Amino acid sequence: MALGWSPLGRSFVTKRNRSSTWAFGIIKIIAFPGRRLKMVFVGRLLLIGLDCADPELLRELLPELPVLRGLVEEGSFVRLRSIDPPITIPAWMCMFTGRDPGELGVYGFRNRRDYSYDSLRVVSATDFPREAVWDRLGEAGLSSILIGIPGTYPPRPIHGLLVSGFLAPNPSTQYTYPPSLRERIRDLVGTYLFDVRGFRTHDKHRVLREALEMTQRRFRLAVELLETEAGDFAAVVEIGTDRIHHAFWAQHFEGGPFQDALRDYYCFLDTCIGELLEAVPRGIQILVVSDHGAQGLEGGIAINEWLLQEGYLTLKTYPKTPTRIGDLIRKGLVDWRRTLAWGEGGHYARIFLNVKGREPRGAVPQGKYDTVRRELASALEGMVDGEGNPLGNRVLFPEEIYREVRGIPPDLIVYPGNLRFRSLGSVGWGKITLPGNDTGPDDANHSHWGIFISSPPLADSDLGITQVHDIILGYFGLEGRNG
Repeated sequence: MALGWSPLGRSFVTKRNRSSTWAFGIIKIIAFPGRRLKMVFVGRLLLIGLDCADPELLRELLPELPVLRGLVEEGSFVRLRSIDPPITIPAWMCMFTGRDPGELGVYGFRNRRDYSYDSLRVVSATDFPREAVWDRLGEAGLSSILIGIPGTYPPRPIHGLLVSGFLAPNPSTQYTYPPSLRERIRDLVGTYLFDVRGFRTHDKHRVLREALEMTQRRFRLAVELLETEAGDFAAVVEIGTDRIHHAFWAQHFEGGPFQDALRDYYCFLDTCIGELLEAVPRGIQILVVSDHGAQGLEGGIAINEWLLQEGYLTLKTYPKTPTRIGDLIRKGLVDWRRTLAWGEGGHYARIFLNVKGREPRGAVPQGKYDTVRRELASALEGMVDGEGNPLGNRVLFPEEIYREVRGIPPDLIVYPGNLRFRSLGSVGWGKITLPGNDTGPDDANHSHWGIFISSPPLADSDLGITQVHDIILGYFGLEGRNG
């Protein structure tokens, strides 16, 4: 593979009509063969989003990533502080709206719709206000090309083109705006891949193969749209980086049969980014950003097991096998009259108090809400593992970390081991600390620091994720909202 970088004028030198063959013993990828550059996109800013890209990992890999290294050498590379909690939903939409999760009223992939016990629902585009940068640009008569941004399904009309992110269920749904774009995508790349199916699995060969195929098709689509469509702003978000981290993080650092998988994926991704940059004019502003970073996962904390042990949660019958708390709730196995709190699992733990006059069968008197919540927070911070060692949990109060609190937030936000552990919502383990995840094998959890690469440079010190909204609007001469 011959690919060079010239920092003067952003000129790429590539070997045309080449086949980039990645010999993993798994898949052969043909990277955009025989393409003739048309360069119709006349925009002024291109944002490339790499979900979960971690600054320390990227700095380690930069010597082997000529395209990204060139952007850094010509521009700047700083850290980007994610939101609380640092997860894909709502982090990307916080970036593009300039609002924190409390202002959006979105606290994760699933959110309570009301104060009933089983009202969690997966987030959709309709949960977010029409205040994203592309909405503001559209009001100013500027068009956007958007591909893969989490939180954009189902697609809403914009001034431009939109291909929904990975929460779209399958390619047979209407996942594009305008609707006619879907058939064009099918003709161009075949079946469009939103995500890696079941990436928490022992079948690492399949995860790597699907991640490569997905990334290739997404960037091939991006190149096609930027070569054939005029626009002012373009954003492409790749979820493959996140899936690769969850599948291969430990082997990258500790060795194993797939020790090179993470590095090889990034090298292929770097090539795809180089092809995309060839499709945009010289002098355009380039941003490469992530919504959060990554860190090694040490295990799981069965949050509801702990609540049971401490007397905050009471069940009518203890399950014989590990069972999700949602299933126990739906089966009527929670004794709500004797339950003060319950939790939900995921990258972090969400704790909900069972409050009289708020929940249907509340047990915490409203006059004691603050006292119970503070006592529970203190107990969570003092949690220890099976050997009596402090876990180092962090507990956050929504009203203390958000500028405004909308929707139905968790009463407490808990980072088990400061995110070194996942929260396991299931019950039936008979213990609190587990060596892994209850939804399948997982090597990584999220961390607060992502990346912000700008070329030419736009920042020389670390930023907060909501500042990206203002940076984009400011580049187009529009006023932001975060100062």
